[in-house]
Amino acid sequence: MKFNLPNMLIVFRILLIPVFLFFFLMAEPAPSQSLFRLIAMIVFLIASITDFFDGLLARRWNTVSNFGKLMDPLADKMLVSSALIALSYRQELAAWAVVVIICREFWVTALRQLALEQGKEVIAASMWGKIKTVLQIVMLVALLAGMGAGQLLGQLGTTIATILVYLAVIATVVSAVEYTKDYRDVFKA
Repeated sequence: MKFNLPNMLIVFRILLIPVFLFFFLMAEPAPSQSLFRLIAMIVFLIASITDFFDGLLARRWNTVSNFGKLMDPLADKMLVSSALIALSYRQELAAWAVVVIICREFWVTALRQLALEQGKEVIAASMWGKIKTVLQIVMLVALLAGMGAGQLLGQLGTTIATILVYLAVIATVVSAVEYTKDYRDVFKA
């Protein structure tokens, strides 16, 4: 691994996952312990922001590496999956939404791996892939802020959180369909 800032940001994002989980799982629903929940949300936000900067810096500084190509999407999937599973564990996110989102991630990873094994170039994230990522992050931050449980903005917060869940799931499915269409030739080989 080349020790450059983009790669260090990827490793930093991965190292923040257990920190996020620690604070999220330490937080109780009681308001007296909401500081842990706030810290968990901030850690998740910081980790999410590193995703934007590692790719931007790697391209700008011409330091794109094989480590980054492999680990950046895996770090993203690890972070998002951890938050999804933790929220589902706390019954703050429906399990069906978690399953759809995580299955999409496995599916797209498998398609990319098949393409690589066949000597094809990996298709960069599409517009729908980027929309999916943004909607998932916004949804997760809203749920971590307590919107889904009505702790933030009451019923309006719960309604907004529900809409965000459905938008994130729809974008997830659309991007999965798009990747499947883009990689359809891997099934012919």
